[in-house]
Amino acid sequence: MEKRIILEMFYSLTCPNCKIMKRLIGEVLKEYGNKFELKQTMVNMPAGMLKTMKLGIHTVPTLLINDEIAFRSVPTKQELTNKLNEYLSN
Repeated sequence: MEKRIILEMFYSLTCPNCKIMKRLIGEVLKEYGNKFELKQTMVNMPAGMLKTMKLGIHTVPTLLINDEIAFRSVPTKQELTNKLNEYLSN
């Protein structure tokens, strides 16, 4: 079984761009089957606060891919697709 690549999105409920990013990721991930796994971390919950402090995340939405910050704002569909393809080719 292939190891899936982990995407982790940091968000807050009051962030309008987070909703946009969530929808974009959902749309794009459909094209990849089960190669990626999406985790969502709410930044104003205790675990989310600790992780954002540790990683130096100060803005939402922020998207990590395999624990590396990939985007600190909403990417275009093409930017997200290009980044995911980079991880698949490594």
